[in-house]
Amino acid sequence: MPCRDGTSGPLTASVSEVRASRLLSVLMLLQSHGRLTAAQLADRLAVSPRTIYRDVESLHAAGIPLFGEAGHAGGYQLVDGWRTRLTGLTAEEADRLFLAGLPGPADELGYGDVVAALQLKLHAALPASLRDRATQLQQRFHLDTPGWYADGDASPELARTAEAVWRQHRIEVRYRSWHGEVTRVLEPYGLVLKGGRWYVVADQPGRGAPATYRVNQILALTALAQEFDRPADFDLPAWWRAHVVEFRARLHREEATVRLSPAGRERLREIGGDPAVRAVDASAGPPDARGWVTAVLPIESLTHAHGELLRLGADVEVLTPVALRERLTATAAGLAALYAPG
Repeated sequence: MPCRDGTSGPLTASVSEVRASRLLSVLMLLQSHGRLTAAQLADRLAVSPRTIYRDVESLHAAGIPLFGEAGHAGGYQLVDGWRTRLTGLTAEEADRLFLAGLPGPADELGYGDVVAALQLKLHAALPASLRDRATQLQQRFHLDTPGWYADGDASPELARTAEAVWRQHRIEVRYRSWHGEVTRVLEPYGLVLKGGRWYVVADQPGRGAPATYRVNQILALTALAQEFDRPADFDLPAWWRAHVVEFRARLHREEATVRLSPAGRERLREIGGDPAVRAVDASAGPPDARGWVTAVLPIESLTHAHGELLRLGADVEVLTPVALRERLTATAAGLAALYAPG
């Protein structure tokens, strides 16, 4: 189905379009690298060497000055001085230009092949000196968005959510919320990648108040034929910045008074957020004979604080609130009983 601007979506290319794109990719690769074997071309384009042989024959038939040499140091290359000018971007590639530096997220969204082709065209269009510089940059800087202890949000519905965002189509989702499973009809305004996790910013028809939904909590998604009008004044980056500020403002509404050992304070710098570290630095009293300090920590809730402070083990003691101290006491007693010898 065509998009509103008349271009096709990322999954609707015909077989002939795919082959034409691959032939152009062969030219771009040879233009960028000078000489490549059929096996190297096949590996880069995820096809068989036999397919590359057929593609080379087609390029010959089209009058492209391409020749091959046999042997260990052989391969295909273009005649010296010949450069293709077929480096123009397709409409879809231009649309995805902003994802060129994020190959991982682009692949998750289903645009990996498009972004790879775009990067190849950009690389081929550069003068030799800038092309070498671009290659060096790719080898020296790498962006890996997920955290150390998670691979991000793998979601079978991410690509379809992205498609609905792009086409401005309503979706019906079955969603796992804090209160259990719910079914919602949503108008998806945009996608945001935050800390390796994907969120869709969407409104419910007639509500007029967008909210965020974790994409990997979408259990089932049905794309509806109904289009919606995205508000012309909706600014996704600005809305998200305001949402983050509001989220942080309501995140730490309570406080806990704690004692921290030197090791516990250092460990807090590794696992705690910036607000917690700043609060301890600002409120910590003078250390006692053992180096322990008393400080005030902002907490989100008793349940959340219970789980976070357990990570500090015996290097933290909660003084108040009493309910949090009692929870930790009960957990410590349970652990002692569980690990008691005999």
